[in-house]
Amino acid sequence: MTVTLKGLRAFNTVLRYGSFTRAAGLLHITQPALTVQIRQLEAALGLRLLDRTPQGAEPTAAGRELARSLEPLLRELDHTVSSLQDLAARRRGAVRLAALPSVASGLLPGAMARLRATHPELRVRLHEAVTGQIYEMVRAEQVDLGIATDLAPGGELSVDPLFRDQILALLPPDHALAGQAAIPLARLAKERLLLLEPDSSIRRLVDEAFARTGRMVTPAQEAVHTGTLVGMARAGLGIALVPSTAAELRMAPELAARPLGPPGIRRMVGLVRRSGRSLPPAAAALAEALRAEAALLAPSGQPSGPPPAAPRRTGRPRPVPPQEG
Repeated sequence: MTVTLKGLRAFNTVLRYGSFTRAAGLLHITQPALTVQIRQLEAALGLRLLDRTPQGAEPTAAGRELARSLEPLLRELDHTVSSLQDLAARRRGAVRLAALPSVASGLLPGAMARLRATHPELRVRLHEAVTGQIYEMVRAEQVDLGIATDLAPGGELSVDPLFRDQILALLPPDHALAGQAAIPLARLAKERLLLLEPDSSIRRLVDEAFARTGRMVTPAQEAVHTGTLVGMARAGLGIALVPSTAAELRMAPELAARPLGPPGIRRMVGLVRRSGRSLPPAAAALAEALRAEAALLAPSGQPSGPPPAAPRRTGRPRPVPPQEG
């Protein structure tokens, strides 16, 4: 016979209230059933734990020894179970997220506001990184979830599509190329280009697209953050190539944003997770919020319709007519 949690709780309840009758009522069982549980516990331990007296139930020496450590153990267990139940119900907890900077400033704030409205006690611990670093963080279980471009990781990692967007050219409205509906890569290659650093997934897509046209581009300036490129474009330092979902596009409403092509440059951004693993409840709740927010994007990866006035939407770029490439 083994010691059971049910038997330990029965003993602790009788000991706390000094009465089999009251303990049975609190445990919602009959008094004979409670007596059986206590006897089974005593049999498993090989010791008598309680003595019945006219005044109720009193612990034996062995019962007092057990009681000294049992009460705090049961209290800690109850706290742990309650915490897990809260987590399962998504009432509280934290999700560790690694995301591309362009997503962290664009799509993510709206998703976090959506999550906060439905699960106010959940917290998001954000790490901004490039795609390769995000994959490694998910693989090493440093984060629960990643948001990155699809590099076909395979094996232990999988990418669930979240949205698609395109790379836009940001340039002065009086520039000779601003009058075109879409800017050919061959023509763009002759301009002073402002590009993200080589480690970024967007830069990789840009370099590969130009290479397919037989051109290698040397940027006039490179930057880590999209906002820096936008600021450079505003200062007239060149044409910035940025993703259509970047919130930083709103930094420069006076600039023209034009798609590229043919061919255009597009990317798929997805949720990176370990294959065959269930997401923790907090991460699953964030994933739902991200999918709901991404569903507001048009097929081109941009907001459908004009940006709403709600505060959580202020990070969205102006709509740009989609151009298939």
